[in-house]
Amino acid sequence: MGLELTNRAVPQPDDEGVIRQPDHRPGVVAAAVYENGVRVRDIGIEDAGKWRSRPGAVVWIGLHEPDAELLRQIQQEFDLHDLAIEDACKAHQRPKLEIYGDSIFVVARTAHMVGDEIAFGETHLFVGRGYVVSVRHGASTSYMAVRQRCESSPAALAHGENYILYSILDFIVDNYMPVIEAIHEEVEELEDRLLRERLVKGDIERLYLMRRNLLRLRNAVVPLVDVCRRHEHIDLPGMDAALQPLFRDVTDHVRRVQEDIDALREVLAFTFEASLMVGQSEQTEISRKLASWAAILAVPTAIAGIYGMNFDDMPELKFRYGYFVVLAVIIGLCLTLFRFFRRAKWL
Repeated sequence: MGLELTNRAVPQPDDEGVIRQPDHRPGVVAAAVYENGVRVRDIGIEDAGKWRSRPGAVVWIGLHEPDAELLRQIQQEFDLHDLAIEDACKAHQRPKLEIYGDSIFVVARTAHMVGDEIAFGETHLFVGRGYVVSVRHGASTSYMAVRQRCESSPAALAHGENYILYSILDFIVDNYMPVIEAIHEEVEELEDRLLRERLVKGDIERLYLMRRNLLRLRNAVVPLVDVCRRHEHIDLPGMDAALQPLFRDVTDHVRRVQEDIDALREVLAFTFEASLMVGQSEQTEISRKLASWAAILAVPTAIAGIYGMNFDDMPELKFRYGYFVVLAVIIGLCLTLFRFFRRAKWL
């Protein structure tokens, strides 16, 4: 442990006796070489190709939104394919796994909560014999925690570049869960509010936004299922059979995330439909009340309209108590209609 700390603090001479400083240019988060699971030293990008050719050594480089010049230098050091470098220069790639000779190129989408919204990012991984290069684009959690966790388990890190790949993919998948949990809590809150009161316009808009974000999250997760499943087989370049159970575990986690997303989308759809049904029910109830009162008011309107006609010869016009009789008839009919609509639960 003391030797490891010394190598981190003070750069050591290389095979030529030259002391080289770590690479601190913009875009380079970390660049280090490991032997038998132990961190040997931080290196510059220009030394990466030399170190990865050493037996038992693994170069792990982390980049964040690098420029084209830095990616071209990475390409020269590790002899990466032009198409893979072209994809790494551009964000908004679909999650995938591609094989280029004895190396693989993996694209994964990352997600984490920023306030009430889901922030999406991308991670591009170059993995080959003796090296791992991670390229982050957009909103993404730093992989420094992954590096520290791997360094704390030298026996596991001794499996090499494929264990690093597993650790990064596992970290990406694990970060999906807080997003799912945050959305799940908000969905439950909306469901409870729907049972207590009618959802307002802002709630309906929030339902739509959550469904749209879940669709985007699903588009990021579903292709990753195939990427992780392919790592369960040893036909990939340099794949260690001992790591198959680890990648199988990541596949199971991704599938569980997919199932949770589908379940939440169904719940949101049911909540939206329920809010519409509640609104329609309230409108129907209001329409019934209006129709009931309109029928009740139609009685005095009709009677008053008849006796408001200007004819000389009409029955009961000369009747002394005709006014009171008409009022009694109107009140009686209105009370009868009111009781009828009340029993029918329209009022």
